[in-house]
Amino acid sequence: MLQPPGNTACRAGASSGAPAALPNRAGIGLKPEHLREILAQPPALGFFEVHAENYMVAGGPAHHYLERVRERYPLSVHGVGLSIGGREPLDEAHLDRLARVLERYQPQSFSEHLAWSSHGGNFLNDLLPLPYNALSLGHVCAHIDHVQERLGRRMLLENPATYVEFAASSMAENEFIHEVVRRTGCGLLLDVNNVHVTCVNHGINAHEYLAGLPLQAVGEIHLAGFAEELDSRGAPLLIDSHGAPVAPDVWALYEFALGLTGPRPTLIERDNDIPALTVLLAEASQAQTMLERTAAAMPARRRELV
Repeated sequence: MLQPPGNTACRAGASSGAPAALPNRAGIGLKPEHLREILAQPPALGFFEVHAENYMVAGGPAHHYLERVRERYPLSVHGVGLSIGGREPLDEAHLDRLARVLERYQPQSFSEHLAWSSHGGNFLNDLLPLPYNALSLGHVCAHIDHVQERLGRRMLLENPATYVEFAASSMAENEFIHEVVRRTGCGLLLDVNNVHVTCVNHGINAHEYLAGLPLQAVGEIHLAGFAEELDSRGAPLLIDSHGAPVAPDVWALYEFALGLTGPRPTLIERDNDIPALTVLLAEASQAQTMLERTAAAMPARRRELV
């Protein structure tokens, strides 16, 4: 069950000179709609996550509230604008702004996407796919190396939700991610909803996909909802909408993933059609129950290694 909030992880990070890792508990995204309620009656959660780009300003209400939340809870910062999968050099001004956010809040986790979102100086409001081949691998690894060196910390790379596959790809997505992690030493943000969406869209076995990932590198897990449409042939097409509750199939896949990884910090991700805070807390409680059940079922020796 969910435990009372506290700043134990924050204090541990401060005493050692670096933030401690996120606790292996459930958290939710911090949304403006819920800020006053959260501060008035802090919920029993393991952590909160925010999007870095919402805090790339010097001051204002967003920082005021986040500073108060950060006093009590561990924090995960999730970036959406670095364009890690792009072929052009990274935007150094954006990277500098990101570095200031991380320096200010010293989050326990920072993550970004295996995707591209800018080209020719233009920024796109989307996370776009890339071919999985040697050329893309070189660009992605170089970008991650640069980011980790600039930030002075390990980043987590999130597996994408995709709707198309490239003829130019020469390796499977999980194979590509495995090689990126091996070469750069980055961690993996395992988005279980993205695994489900991608595997349904491309006719891939989700269990086999998960087994092929570098699961020892998982530093955080995301759970979210999806929308269902039809493609041009009338076949189901799942869309990573972040606007619905976590689906039963995703909960089942999450349970399977936990059996492979052991307990990991788990976020309920909701960015559209934001419901009442109680709705998100109920989903977080469901994830927490599964985390505790997984921990209890693990052999004592393996538990010590997780």
